[in-house]
Amino acid sequence: MKMPAAVLWEPKSPWSVEEVELADPLANEVRVKLVASGLCHSDEHLITGDLPAPLPIVGGHEGSGIVEAVGPGVTSVTEGDHVVLSFIPACGVCDMCSTGHQNLCVLGAHLVSGVELAGGQRITARGQGVGTFCLLGTFAPYVVAHESSVVKINDSIPLQSAALVGCGVTTGVGSAINTAKIQPGDIVAVVGVGGIGMNAVQGARLAGAGMIIAIDPNAWKRNRAYEFGATHDAPSMAEAKEMISDLSWGTMANAAIMTPGVVEGSMMADALALVGKNGRVVVTGLASAYESEVTMSLLDLTLYQKSVHGSLFGSANPRADIPRLLSWFERGDLKLDELVTTTYSLDEINQGYADMRDGANIRGMVLYDA
Repeated sequence: MKMPAAVLWEPKSPWSVEEVELADPLANEVRVKLVASGLCHSDEHLITGDLPAPLPIVGGHEGSGIVEAVGPGVTSVTEGDHVVLSFIPACGVCDMCSTGHQNLCVLGAHLVSGVELAGGQRITARGQGVGTFCLLGTFAPYVVAHESSVVKINDSIPLQSAALVGCGVTTGVGSAINTAKIQPGDIVAVVGVGGIGMNAVQGARLAGAGMIIAIDPNAWKRNRAYEFGATHDAPSMAEAKEMISDLSWGTMANAAIMTPGVVEGSMMADALALVGKNGRVVVTGLASAYESEVTMSLLDLTLYQKSVHGSLFGSANPRADIPRLLSWFERGDLKLDELVTTTYSLDEINQGYADMRDGANIRGMVLYDA
């Protein structure tokens, strides 16, 4: 099958939208006709080189659509099913999956391998094989993905709305509920309120937080955060520290969730200063693969029993949590459509990422012909 796709050929270069060839699904693989794909910051890390991956690669890892064909051995979906693509596959049988940590499935080791789980590559361009980001490559109107990355959803849910639950929404909401373990009445700081952080704000609200402080240098994003549950805002962690001290009578926040565009080690001391005794700092945003130095007070960590937690995909179990979040959306408790500031055609993908870098979007989305 010939189709257009956004391919990254070299680091620090724009996406090249060009014709590629997509092969048929093999055993345990599914071909999905996409309706929408989110423009996530993680794909930007491919361009900057912060996230090394074999190139060339078709970007995109948030998508929703309709199953068009299945390979031999596929049992969980059939042609015509509505699905969300989970950016981390879940096999269901490894140690992590079987103990309730599907986000840490062993298959995740292959996300930036450039090789599909069934072996080889399904896309060719310019006479050579092309990898797919997170084993998906949703910057194309069709994907061939392993069954372990495909989650069936109810047909009643608008597919355009569901696309972001494949990564950003689940990551942000889960960072608050699953990793930070926010309790009713807690004070929560969210550092960076873009596509992930805005959902951390939603997650804190859904968990019953008493105060939610949105921290971002972009005033427009801070103002938008109130729509998703923020109660206060600040342009920097330094200014937020004073505000939280006043609001909490000196006891500080229960949790701080780090979701800036790029996490830097120099940020961690300020993040720890936002939380009080027994406080949690949750690191959800990606850092450069080459970042290895962190600045923080180890004495503060010990004497106040603070902790730092990494959070991948919001510590979620995608096969359970994707349908659960969509049920919250159907009830009106979770905002999805409001997250999308601007929609684009695939040909406009570089403009979408320029808008993201300029802070003009909460989340951009590519729409395909339904």
